[in-house]
Amino acid sequence: MASAHEDRVQAKAALLPSLSALNQYIYTEGNGTPSGVFVANDGVHIYNEQAVVHGELFSLTHQADYRRARAAEAVARAKLDVARRGLVATVVQNYYGVVTGQRHLKNAQASLDDALRFLDISQKQEAGGEVAHADVVKAQLQVEQRKRDLMDAQVNAEKARMALGVMLFANIDQTYSVADQMSAEATLPSIEEIRAAAIARNPDIRAAQASVEETGFAVKVARGAYYPSLVFDYFYGIDANVLAARGPDGRQNLGYAAQGTVTVPVWNWGATRSKVRQAQLQQQQARTELMLARRWLQAGISSSYLEAQAARGQLDSLRSSQQLSAESLRLTILRYQAGEATALEVSDAQSTLAQARNAYDDGLARYTVALAGIQTLTGKI
Repeated sequence: MASAHEDRVQAKAALLPSLSALNQYIYTEGNGTPSGVFVANDGVHIYNEQAVVHGELFSLTHQADYRRARAAEAVARAKLDVARRGLVATVVQNYYGVVTGQRHLKNAQASLDDALRFLDISQKQEAGGEVAHADVVKAQLQVEQRKRDLMDAQVNAEKARMALGVMLFANIDQTYSVADQMSAEATLPSIEEIRAAAIARNPDIRAAQASVEETGFAVKVARGAYYPSLVFDYFYGIDANVLAARGPDGRQNLGYAAQGTVTVPVWNWGATRSKVRQAQLQQQQARTELMLARRWLQAGISSSYLEAQAARGQLDSLRSSQQLSAESLRLTILRYQAGEATALEVSDAQSTLAQARNAYDDGLARYTVALAGIQTLTGKI
């Protein structure tokens, strides 16, 4: 974007008069006359010390080029927004990865606590002669499995924290905390609201529109070569055979001169026509890319909306499954203590609850990430 800004500054400067200093010495071979061999040089020694003001009073090419540079700067600004949006989307994904990892770690600890409670129950039941030692062995195996699950959850949570830390801090070992803001209460806007916001604020569309505008001015730049241009030059200083304000005869050497030049293009072997055609092809390509960007945006909106809808629709079912799994484990343990259920049934109930807990958190993360994707498409984040 900074480079495009400098292009605009340069194009604007080309429309304005410029000031330069001309310092020149010309030596012409002498031939016995005051002017030397080359008459146009008007002397053997010629000194030029002048201030020159140069400006193009009329140039369609430079005017269109300035507008093209402004449009190019708008393209660069929109593409910068696209890059920022991509960075934000990655940070959001990693953030929810950390939150999900923390929840899975919490669930793994809860599952280990459930397994330890059942081990304690089975050991007491065995001590009372109510169950076989095989039940205690089964409970111990379940405890070991839950410990391994807890270790895996710890590793996954730490990996997620490192992935986010790399995006946020120079030191990947930086200690930080993440607030859990995942909530099933987040509302899903209507698809009409999403489409309206996306069309108005989506940076991909803005970049494509600015590209169309830029290529339109590029066509005008190319066509400007068909038209005449008017250049004005003003000189003030010395153009004499001696480097002095006055010559040996007292004649004044310090003075000014002005000239105007009209350049009329006549023939350049079709180069201008080729440039116009090339610019028109680029404009057509930019229009096609704008059309495709709009289509991809519509497709992305529909896809993200369906994803969010599906995730939101499953949350109630996942929450219910988690509650039912917890109740099932409670009742199965009561039945086990009453001698009506086996250790295998308790183990299955524990596994079902562990899966239900993680499934709900994964479903909530899926819904939240889908909402974040919609906000990305609409340019809100």
